[in-house]
Amino acid sequence: MSKSLQDQLLKAGLVGKDKAQKVKKQQQKQKKQQKKSKEESVDETKLQIQQAKLEQQEKDRKLNEARMLEAEKKAFAAQIKQLIEMNAVSTAGGEAEHRFSFEGKIKKIYVTEKIRDELLKSRVVIVKNGERFQVVPKPVADKIAERDASVIVGLSEGEAKPDTDDDYYAQFEIPDDLMW
Repeated sequence: MSKSLQDQLLKAGLVGKDKAQKVKKQQQKQKKQQKKSKEESVDETKLQIQQAKLEQQEKDRKLNEARMLEAEKKAFAAQIKQLIEMNAVSTAGGEAEHRFSFEGKIKKIYVTEKIRDELLKSRVVIVKNGERFQVVPKPVADKIAERDASVIVGLSEGEAKPDTDDDYYAQFEIPDDLMW
């Protein structure tokens, strides 16, 4: 028979009944306070866990956003490369030198006379494809500029002068009997 220390002390007469009840009440109060503090600490722990989860979710969202932007940049780069390769105007055999500025330096590309005239009229545009410069038609350059305008090299509105004289004189009919 296992008796509590309190019961043994009461039997021995070392402690009075009143004193034993006070100690018992005090112990019960301590147990209640411990339960309350545990509940409060559990609530605080739950709040901390929720806050940590929210912070982790925000961090994950930002990381996913950065990954999506990087994937989008790669997709645009692949689209640009494909547009350039599929629509590049051949400059093979070109002996006419066309100069343009790129990143503060004067660069040159060899093209045919016809392509050079087209470049001056802004019907074709120079683009940077990796380390090379290539010529593409203006509509293709517009599509490329929508994705990444830094790839467009030879597009400068100031240089482009439409052939206004040809347009003006096109309204006049050339006589058949004109001899050159």
